[in-house]
Amino acid sequence: MVFKPEVWAAQALVSLRKSLVYAGPGIVNHDYEGEIKKVGDTVHIKMLGDVTVRSYNSGDNITYEDLPDAEMNLKVDQADYFAFKVDDVDKAQAGDEMAKRTDNAAWKMAEKVDSYVAGLYTQVQSANVLPTAEITSGSAAYDGLVNLKVRLDECNVPAEGRYVVVPSWYHGQLLHEDKFVRVDASGTSEGLRNGIVGRAAGFDILMSNAVPVISGDDYAVMAGFPGAISFADQVDQMQTLVLQNTFATAVRGLHLYGAKVIRPDGLAVLTASKS
Repeated sequence: MVFKPEVWAAQALVSLRKSLVYAGPGIVNHDYEGEIKKVGDTVHIKMLGDVTVRSYNSGDNITYEDLPDAEMNLKVDQADYFAFKVDDVDKAQAGDEMAKRTDNAAWKMAEKVDSYVAGLYTQVQSANVLPTAEITSGSAAYDGLVNLKVRLDECNVPAEGRYVVVPSWYHGQLLHEDKFVRVDASGTSEGLRNGIVGRAAGFDILMSNAVPVISGDDYAVMAGFPGAISFADQVDQMQTLVLQNTFATAVRGLHLYGAKVIRPDGLAVLTASKS
């Protein structure tokens, strides 16, 4: 059986995206992905200028604006790889060994990608960084979400698609709050979305172990909408190499990615203290 690298490359990318939370659907957008070929590639993002609305009186001359557009650049500056060897590549492809190894590599890559995107919370605009809150009860956990909601409201962030990512212990506190609607009790299919655990205060609530620890037991709980962060990635290469002095074949893959906060006012961060 002939090894087909393009087939396995596609499988690796699908597996990776299934296991992402921060870099998954509904958190970041992939609108500007384009064709990524190598580390250092740049994705150009056109930021449309706002249109001015003016008062009109009969007989007034109409002024046409020349709208200035800005451009932001998303740099694909992250690269991770996996590499392993298989004793009998034909036998491995006939069974599940190759798929399982590739899935395992994808999960490991996902951990790095999620941590990378989670770390972008530091780019939120300063006015959207909320004071430290002690989250020691269900009501305190819910109040924290309400404070994030209000901050996003004040920044005119669209209500549709809002999310917040919490650590497991924060989710545990929310389970004691009646206003928190568990995803398994909502009667919807939202549980199929990776990481989602419920809804409250207008947010889809996702749980992740990649929520950044600021210091001690203080965690950066980030809320926002998908238009705030752009993410681009590509599984660039899948290769096989015949190893010398052994009856084995090496398999390796390269994942390229980058992300950028394009709407710092579209995110809000709560410093949630566990104790």
